[in-house]
Amino acid sequence: MNAFTYHIPTRVIFGENTERQTGRAIRDAGGTKVLIICGRSALKSGLMQRIVESLDEAGLPWVAVSGVQPNPRLKRAQETVDTYAYRGFDFVLGVGGGSVIDTAKAVAHGLARPDVPIWDYYSGKAKVTASLKKGAVLTIAAAGSEMSDSAVLTNEENGQKKGINTPFNQPDFAIMNPALTCTLPPRQTACGVADIMMHTMDRYFSIQTDNALTDSIAEALLRTVIEYGRVVMDDPDDLKARSEIMWCGSLSHNGLTGLGQPKDFSAHALGHELSGMFDIPHGESLTIMWPAWARYVYRNAPGRFARFGRNVWGIQEENEERAALAAIRAAERYFCEVLKLPVCFSQAMGVQDETTLRDLALRATYYGDRRVGQLHPMEKDEIYLVYQMANH
Repeated sequence: MNAFTYHIPTRVIFGENTERQTGRAIRDAGGTKVLIICGRSALKSGLMQRIVESLDEAGLPWVAVSGVQPNPRLKRAQETVDTYAYRGFDFVLGVGGGSVIDTAKAVAHGLARPDVPIWDYYSGKAKVTASLKKGAVLTIAAAGSEMSDSAVLTNEENGQKKGINTPFNQPDFAIMNPALTCTLPPRQTACGVADIMMHTMDRYFSIQTDNALTDSIAEALLRTVIEYGRVVMDDPDDLKARSEIMWCGSLSHNGLTGLGQPKDFSAHALGHELSGMFDIPHGESLTIMWPAWARYVYRNAPGRFARFGRNVWGIQEENEERAALAAIRAAERYFCEVLKLPVCFSQAMGVQDETTLRDLALRATYYGDRRVGQLHPMEKDEIYLVYQMANH
């Protein structure tokens, strides 16, 4: 077992009608004046009404800001900070999915230090040293932002989508009512399942694998989300399936499935550039990039991919290379046939020319400032080859 440090400060409040406990949870966390960040669906569904009623009952003054878009935008977050700085807010509540919660995290950092432009944290010019307390009411099982130390933003001006990891990103609490996800469109549900899988797989395919319990947890989570992903795509109202998927989403990105081994996150790094340039859903960017990445790197760890095939997909092939390739095909078929998500460029934004592929590869390296991945670290020329493999 490799060394690790693990700390999850987020209090989880899981179950039916738990959104009605929001006011009390904020009080318990020390909040006294609340800025709410939400998407339009939370307003239309009546969820926001139930939440603000709980805040009123707790005697908490609040202001709500709506209109957060998928692939959360820097402009919206910075405008919110500029508008509400120095007004005495000490708590930020995100009501929605990953985009809303990530925006709430950025706003919380910005309100704590209004003199620092938010993008400075994401570009690496500044380090987060302070943030407001924050909580989440989850409406989409996908990003795992409700328990994670990560957050992403998209800069509309330069098309870059970047993330930061810091303990200041971890919410004080997460309220999870699986019933809130039953009205999601099938595409959003599918993208959520893909994101949950990838948060685990981007940890599972690591250069260090001497962690038996960590591996077993990761494999069990993958089997669970794959099974109930099938169920919910056939029956969106299956609350058992929605519950299992929601809890898988939180555990997939709170560090548990990768303890003791470095994260790879190549599929995320390459997918972020697709979302930044083409504004496609995050989950779709992952299902496009993972099969190409896997076929490019599997020879670095054929035994790992074979184990993935045997323990997650039930593949019986004894030969490691054939089992590894069968595992990649099984994941690709699941993305395409069950989740109905794209697995190549032509199914999402069309086949791209060489100039665009090379630009994507350069962006993925932050213009030469980083190598992507741990299992097979890549610079721009190899990243270009992976994009090329997906470009059909």
